[in-house]
Amino acid sequence: MIRNIILLTLLFCTFINTTNAQDYYPADIGNVWILESEDGTERITYAIGKTDERFNGKQGRILSVTTAVLGTTAANTSTFLMQVDEEGIKIHRIVTAFGDVFGEARMEFSPPATFFPAELELTKTWEFRGETEVSLVGNVTLSSVSEVVAIEDVKIATRTFKNCVKIQMHTRTTAALGATRSTSYQWLAPNIGPVKFQTNQDIVFELVKSNLIPATRLYDVNTDGVVNILDLTFVGVRFGSTDTEADVNGDGTVNILDLILVAQNFKN
Repeated sequence: MIRNIILLTLLFCTFINTTNAQDYYPADIGNVWILESEDGTERITYAIGKTDERFNGKQGRILSVTTAVLGTTAANTSTFLMQVDEEGIKIHRIVTAFGDVFGEARMEFSPPATFFPAELELTKTWEFRGETEVSLVGNVTLSSVSEVVAIEDVKIATRTFKNCVKIQMHTRTTAALGATRSTSYQWLAPNIGPVKFQTNQDIVFELVKSNLIPATRLYDVNTDGVVNILDLTFVGVRFGSTDTEADVNGDGTVNILDLILVAQNFKN
């Protein structure tokens, strides 16, 4: 039976289009991006980690975004509880640490808010709105509208990233003392993720280092350094189980989708 499943998977893969849509925000657990301001005084670190929370049988993920002033202990961290599915990246919760004075703010989204849609074509627009309580401030409402405003190359000190999406983000924050508005921009490179960010104060951050989990780490399930028939067999013998090592797409069950993903990445 296992042999038949593997043969069917290989046959099926010869007829499907194996070219995936551009992945502008690779959300694999373990991915890290570090961006620094042009004057070298500030740093933003994006890191994707594990969480025990699951959504529709799939493992959730935590995106930590830390902004730090280099040479000091000043830092601010926000964590995003995410799920990744065929519709894109969704946010269930945002937790921001403001420090000793203002404490911690938690913003829950039900249903989950769109962080990034699956397709990021020109003029694509999405939005979300949430509420939270902040110490000494009271109730705070946040609304954000994002739009892909350009597809362009981004040149930084070390290299040029082709065909990046430029996302404009309009944010409105409302509290008892009034409302504030800001506009910022983020550039995402295909299969790389965030490479440039511009704040509403025109401070520009550029990618200085990234550590992305390669496909071989995802689909080389027997960890021999290459994706081949042995990995397909590894998944095939666990077909129908909940073995996390063979469940490469993280949907909670080892099934035909895991076999297809492994077969598509042969010899990577």
